[in-house]
Amino acid sequence: MRTLQTVTLLASAVGAALMAGLFCAFAYAVMPGLSRTDDRAFVRSMQHINRVIINAWFLIPFLLPLPSLVLATVLAAKGHSPGGMPWIVAALVLYAAAFLVTGTRNVPLNDTLDKVPLDVAPDRLRDARAAFEDRWTTWNTVRAVLHTASLGALLWALYLHGAAAGELSS
Repeated sequence: MRTLQTVTLLASAVGAALMAGLFCAFAYAVMPGLSRTDDRAFVRSMQHINRVIINAWFLIPFLLPLPSLVLATVLAAKGHSPGGMPWIVAALVLYAAAFLVTGTRNVPLNDTLDKVPLDVAPDRLRDARAAFEDRWTTWNTVRAVLHTASLGALLWALYLHGAAAGELSS
């Protein structure tokens, strides 16, 4: 069971790291870069990004940490990594919060922007962008922070898990 606990923590940490990296990259590079484009280019770019991101390279690391963290919590409750339990629970709560932000804030904004035709009048593109950009960027930053915090909690849980294994072998 100790090996399963290690695998669940590692899988969760990899997923959290990939998501933290992705959403941080949007916060410090993608959105600032797109902010320099005109309205049509901004809307078109975000539409393309939001359509292509739904793929296995995104979905696996985005979805896998949730069941992995639930299993890690159950295993910790059964005595595997008991010192890591609060950190595993913290990682689960933080990851779930980030997941909810994505589903309740960013995705609905993406869906609304996706419906904007690119051949509309410039003022409609400007309005669509204005309704999207600042709100999406704010919520993206929130989820980047939450994923990063989840990763930090997972790394500490892994450290405690490893330290406990060292104590068991001594």
